[in-house]
Amino acid sequence: MTHLQAGLSPETLEKAKAELKENPETLHQDIQEVRDMIITRPDIGFLRTDDAFILRFLRARKFNHFEAFRLLAQYFEYRQQNLDMFKNLKATEPGIKQALKDGFPGVLSHLDRYGRKILVLFAANWDQSRYTFVDILRAILLSLESMIEDPELQVNGFILIIDWSNFTFKQASKLTPSMLRLAIEGLQDSFPARFGGIHFVNQPWYIHALYTVIRPFLKDKTRKRIFMHGNNLNSLHLLIHPEILPSELGGMMPPYDMGTWARTLLDHAYDEEPDYCPESYTLSVQDLERDLEKNLSPKTMKRSQSVAEPGVLTRPDKAKSEEDNMQPLLSLD
Repeated sequence: MTHLQAGLSPETLEKAKAELKENPETLHQDIQEVRDMIITRPDIGFLRTDDAFILRFLRARKFNHFEAFRLLAQYFEYRQQNLDMFKNLKATEPGIKQALKDGFPGVLSHLDRYGRKILVLFAANWDQSRYTFVDILRAILLSLESMIEDPELQVNGFILIIDWSNFTFKQASKLTPSMLRLAIEGLQDSFPARFGGIHFVNQPWYIHALYTVIRPFLKDKTRKRIFMHGNNLNSLHLLIHPEILPSELGGMMPPYDMGTWARTLLDHAYDEEPDYCPESYTLSVQDLERDLEKNLSPKTMKRSQSVAEPGVLTRPDKAKSEEDNMQPLLSLD
């Protein structure tokens, strides 16, 4: 074991070797091979290239050197292309702070049976008079940046649960295709995290409609890890034990305290009142929308949708867990 693996338990070390092909004897060589590819992308500013940083990208792509480098490049390219999003990216920034305090994201105290961190989003908490969808995305990315420092989570990954209870059509109308695509690019294509499952519960019909819009932009691997439970919390509990879930999700834990994770990031600044109005960020959102719409022309959308296969949400093909034995929860056909 090298010093780069010092934060891993014996069980996680074995998992990294078996599932990610992580070999302590070649670890430094693996990292250097990724680093040597940086010269091929002079258009990107690689602001961090230390061993520990590159290692998280290798783990996210199961030590495929080329795929790890592509993810590393996309990580910095996404930040270059969306400079406004990453300007003043800290927990005390007013919009981010308010989103954090409303539970975007929530982070459960217990890991699941596979050592994965569970993030929860209670969608109806979005107060659109106080912060934007971009603020929520920034809060999530900031939170992931903090959590991915843990080498255990680099190996074991994350689970995301979104509860759509009481999420109104008016709120949903703010989720434009370009904003949703921005989130997909930031989380699916440009961040070194392993997501073992994305679970929707209590979703209304208009969330299904939104899903059909964004589906062409999801990788097949991502689509297979989206679970649509509707009001059937029993199907959620087959995958995530209710003993570790809050009561809102049919679990045995107390109701989730929305400020739990915010207090972790903000510490003493949690109780300080923010001075923020979402209009102050409107220009940035409009700029992002305009840039994204260039890639969302009707012709592009039609072409993307025409090659997408009929929508059946299934489980990961090779997941080594109870998820293998589950039948599709929802057909969009």
